[in-house]
Amino acid sequence: MRLPWTLHGQGRAVAADAIVRPEERLTWPRTIGIGAQHVVAMFGATFLVPVLTGFPPSTTLLFSGIGTLLFLIITRNRLPSYLGSSFALIAPITAATASHGQPSALLGVIAVGLLLLIIGVVVQLAGTRWLDALMPPVVAGAIVALIGFNLAPAAKNNFEAAPVTALITLFAVIITAVLFRGLIGRLSIFVGVIVGYLAAVIRGEVDFSAVAAAPWVGLPQLQAPANPFAEPAVWLVIPAFLPVVLALVAENVGHVRGVAQLTDPSVNKLTGRALIADGLATMIAGSGGGSGTTTYGENIGVMAATRVYSTAAYWVAGLVAITLGLSPKLGAVINTVPAGVLGGVTTALYGLIGIIGVKIWLDNKVDFSKPANQFTAAVALIIGVGDFTLSGGNLSVAGIALGSIAAIVVYHLMTMISRVRDGRGARPDSAESDPSWP
Repeated sequence: MRLPWTLHGQGRAVAADAIVRPEERLTWPRTIGIGAQHVVAMFGATFLVPVLTGFPPSTTLLFSGIGTLLFLIITRNRLPSYLGSSFALIAPITAATASHGQPSALLGVIAVGLLLLIIGVVVQLAGTRWLDALMPPVVAGAIVALIGFNLAPAAKNNFEAAPVTALITLFAVIITAVLFRGLIGRLSIFVGVIVGYLAAVIRGEVDFSAVAAAPWVGLPQLQAPANPFAEPAVWLVIPAFLPVVLALVAENVGHVRGVAQLTDPSVNKLTGRALIADGLATMIAGSGGGSGTTTYGENIGVMAATRVYSTAAYWVAGLVAITLGLSPKLGAVINTVPAGVLGGVTTALYGLIGIIGVKIWLDNKVDFSKPANQFTAAVALIIGVGDFTLSGGNLSVAGIALGSIAAIVVYHLMTMISRVRDGRGARPDSAESDPSWP
């Protein structure tokens, strides 16, 4: 069978002013080597999600590999991307597991995937303009920021469990990020986990008993989601999950635009397919006990460093992830990561998620002298960080869900009021249109 990639030049090198395009590849040994780099780049973040949420790591790795291959197929092998675990799902998964058990959290993951798939179909048919109108940069940035900052209490609890190990881990992350350039600098979270883990072993904080008992090869632990028709109470967990879709949309759209800028502008036409693929991959993962997926910025870093955008390398990475997912012993090793290491790394990691939201504001030059922008961000962040809860009857909306709803409602409400008040098409968020604003 003829493979879909053509050889880039002689397949041995990339000129300083050239890139290896998605439809090209280097020689197979080099392609496999770059695929291995993609595995390393995604691994640190992807295994952290199941560790933090209590999901089986091997199961999550398996479904991330399957999701990556599915993504490549649906995007017609033209959009290089790895689908790793989404950090945006940590908070709702943790809350759902605490209130109704892991099966209910899996139901929430499936709901997120289904909504993302539906949005992808709409984008494929109608384009992204409606999405930009619903979620302008000030709204998108606020939602992404509160997703990260809402997790601060979880980081604090793990940090306090073993503060010395947590400090060692945190400093390892910071020092690696500033001391090294290129790929190692981009893997600072992963390096921090390794350094912190070694410190935890020395301090006697790691229990290896489960590792010895786990087999080298075997199917990972699979689990079915809750049935909401048999257990009506689990319907209540879904509202907390749905706002996460906005973060996944932002991540996918940003990934597609980043690849398009560096390879070919026509890649932007695959935005709808990317959303459909990620939604379907997330649904499949939730159906079997894995966490939801998203496109990974870490792997964009590898592409930028190597100038190799070949989808062949991602087929290698996906197949390697599937192979790792079929090793229960690897999953047992990952599960030994102690609370102190998690506390140190998540102190940085959750903050970085929040800063991504701030970066969205900066990249889009959001003007915070305008009242609609001020109040959209201010109200959403306080509700999300403070974990406000709004209850009515059997329905309860809190934290990320409530903050996300607030961001959308506040922005569009102020927009509508300003337009009605001015009656002359003034910019809805313009402070100059209202003399009462300083």
